[in-house]
Amino acid sequence: MRRTDFLVALVIGEMVALILLGISGTIEELQKVPFLWLVVFILPLLAILGIWLAKVLARRIPVIFQVAKFVLSGVSNVFIDLGILNLLMWIFGKSSGWYYPVFKTASFSVAVVNSYFLNRFWTFRKDKRDMAPGEFVKFYGLTAIGFLLNVGIASFIVNIIGPQWGISAKIWANVGAIVAVLLVCTWNFLGYKFIVFKK
Repeated sequence: MRRTDFLVALVIGEMVALILLGISGTIEELQKVPFLWLVVFILPLLAILGIWLAKVLARRIPVIFQVAKFVLSGVSNVFIDLGILNLLMWIFGKSSGWYYPVFKTASFSVAVVNSYFLNRFWTFRKDKRDMAPGEFVKFYGLTAIGFLLNVGIASFIVNIIGPQWGISAKIWANVGAIVAVLLVCTWNFLGYKFIVFKK
């Protein structure tokens, strides 16, 4: 295992922790969670432990290490998406209606840039010399379909189903975003592995 793998896992864990703390400042329910600041120490350690464990398991099933890196990259994308989404909801004071798809589009678009670089250079380990003709076009096309699924599913959950079980609109907006990401995750992994970054 390369030291870079541990470093990237550490940075992702710390970034996720900081974004989570930032989101907690805008959502009243999260402000009540005791010792939430401990995530700054816990999440980076969990990320490193997870990537190490995946490498050990990959001795028997090699794809596990790549899947673990994809999942960790995906977690960073989710929290970049959520961080920007919550920042926009906080700035404009809106968490539903026509504002939500606009905010979700902006947050998803920024997360896609992170996704491309992490997946290309870390998850699937392709260097600049390996760039195939039309690679970014394929990535963009697959991601655009993922984007439509992501925004569509999230907006359906937020605007059509609406908040359930007494959950606040802000928390429900985040639930919609998370469910959408989880459903689109398999599509992205298979598309990136076998179409965009295939060797």
